[in-house]
Amino acid sequence: MSRDFSAPQYALVTYVRNELGGFVEGLRRELHPAHAHLPTHLTVLPPRPLQNGSEQDAVKMLHDLAAKVSPFFVDLDKVESFLPSTPTVFIRVSWAGYRIRELHDLLNRVPLEYQEPLPYMPHVTVAKLDDNERAAEVLRVSRVRWENYRGSHRIEVERLSFVRGGGHSWTDLAEVTLSGPPSLTVDRTHTHPI
Repeated sequence: MSRDFSAPQYALVTYVRNELGGFVEGLRRELHPAHAHLPTHLTVLPPRPLQNGSEQDAVKMLHDLAAKVSPFFVDLDKVESFLPSTPTVFIRVSWAGYRIRELHDLLNRVPLEYQEPLPYMPHVTVAKLDDNERAAEVLRVSRVRWENYRGSHRIEVERLSFVRGGGHSWTDLAEVTLSGPPSLTVDRTHTHPI
């Protein structure tokens, strides 16, 4: 399915509003100032048009399904890129990435159902650049900065933002909270409910 860029696009993200988010925003300001205004986020549903429904239908579906999913954590691992396919540099989700993929699959339904052109891979974008040469340089510098970053690599996935826009301009439409019953899970250090 090809994307109609004239139609409004919608996405679902979780903002990273902690030290890690600040680190990524600082890195973006340094390496790609044109996109410094974009907040750090982990995309759950990449941009897509609405299918057979309204914004209100999408918000209702998201609220209904989010009530069945408990909040959880994911960790970021390595800085990578989509080179040579696209000049995008990102930090890959490692630990518990399957939880984001499961959430993506659960929420990828009417009116937000969309057959994405590439397989979904959970990540936090550092920069989407204009050419591969610049992306290779940003990748190199980002790897060094990330290796020296001593803060937490963990993101809590609890509040999701349903957004509308395109390109580098997005507007928050609604916040959705994962509020399902806690489940017991094991992380790297101890057992806790998430």
